[in-house]
Amino acid sequence: MPITPQWELRAEFARRLSHMYGKEVPAYTTLLEVSQAVNDAVLSRPGSDAERLGSIARVTAERHGAIRVGTPQEMAQVARVFAAMGMHPVGFYDLREAAASSVPVVSTAFRPTDPEELARNPFRVFTSMLVPADRRFFSADLQRRLESFLARRTLFTTELLVLADRASEYRGLTSGDAEMFLTLATAAFKLSTEAVDRAWYHELEQVSSVAADIGGVTSTHINHLTPRVLDIDDLYARMKRRSIDMIDTIQGPPRWAGPDLLLRQTSFRALAEPRVFREADGSVEKGSLRVRFGEVEARGIAATVRGREVYDRLTVETEQAVREAAAAAPVSAEVRNQIAAELWNQQMPATEQGLALHDLAYFTYTVNTGKQPNGHAPSRSLPDLIDQGWVRPEPIVYEDFLPKSAAGIFQSNLTSDGRKDTTQSTAAVDAAWMEGVLGRPLHDPYALYDGIRRASLDRVATELHIRGPIEVPAPIATSPIATQGVK
Repeated sequence: MPITPQWELRAEFARRLSHMYGKEVPAYTTLLEVSQAVNDAVLSRPGSDAERLGSIARVTAERHGAIRVGTPQEMAQVARVFAAMGMHPVGFYDLREAAASSVPVVSTAFRPTDPEELARNPFRVFTSMLVPADRRFFSADLQRRLESFLARRTLFTTELLVLADRASEYRGLTSGDAEMFLTLATAAFKLSTEAVDRAWYHELEQVSSVAADIGGVTSTHINHLTPRVLDIDDLYARMKRRSIDMIDTIQGPPRWAGPDLLLRQTSFRALAEPRVFREADGSVEKGSLRVRFGEVEARGIAATVRGREVYDRLTVETEQAVREAAAAAPVSAEVRNQIAAELWNQQMPATEQGLALHDLAYFTYTVNTGKQPNGHAPSRSLPDLIDQGWVRPEPIVYEDFLPKSAAGIFQSNLTSDGRKDTTQSTAAVDAAWMEGVLGRPLHDPYALYDGIRRASLDRVATELHIRGPIEVPAPIATSPIATQGVK
């Protein structure tokens, strides 16, 4: 019997979510239309190398979703559902530390890890989980009541989880099982029409809008479904011309003279969506909530550990320069970008070759067939091979997320800053803890990118008859992802 492979499950799930979310949030459809118009415009430019970071077919189909869950059990079940589609947990993000406002969650991202799977469909879902034990946000009494509330709900049916495990075991599903799995999985993330307990939701909202969105309702839902765009500055301007209320800035690196690096994100602001509320006297009233927004992203080249260190340092320097400028006059988003771009232009190589030579970004490498030996054997040094023209670098797309940017998007769409008592104790939640919750390996994104680069260098070494491994500028140890994103 024919099997629907995992990548097709993943692609169809992303398509169905997009269709459902467009019906729930009409402004999302506008975002897709503008994204397509921007991408078409970029592709039409003479000499455009718009497909250097992925084919237009991939870019057009590309989405990243965001969901929020409340308990370790729910997180483990999410992992099973996404594993069915060949999506694995990558990275650990502590938004409690990255956000200035009250965002009491830790996160990981589920995505394909194999380059061929990413090329087929790179769907990824940024998944956040509440930390009720963190006393900076939740009292012992509120923690007890919140955990009791969460324990009574069921986000994923037994049938869905059984099918998910079957898909993981057999790397796909028969057509009938595939249809049932996709139907149940999509329904699990549909916005509920069940009445919301107003008093309970409001109590959690005083702590954090994110906490209320997770723990104040009996279901989960898609918070945003993000398309990829080739020129996010153009998109931002076009959306504003359509009178769409955008957040104040584009998160991430500035627009500068060099190649796109890492990730830039922005969104339209959370919209008031009709919801039904249950009052204290048992009556039901109509109302609205603002929790879901329309995010869009532009992806660049993956930065190495060294490159991320430079990015983090430049981010700090930018914030300092903005504070100094703000002492004299208000600083607009445009001026902020100009300040950041000037720092980047001064301190970062402005070419892909420069990024590769200084080990600031990840590339794959192929032998330059037009290179003539000139009596010199190729070196084992990667910088020499690049500088002497033996190899050509091809950029590796950044597939992951920036905690500070994710927190910035969250904060820009909060209904209030909530409360965060920094004198109270935190909860020791880290990458190792998350791995235990998931019951499966938590991949380090740097190790994944480095593995892709190393595989290409091994092929280069074979073709050029180089003995021993090709040496990068500095051996890269696996980074401690538990500290990733702490500024």
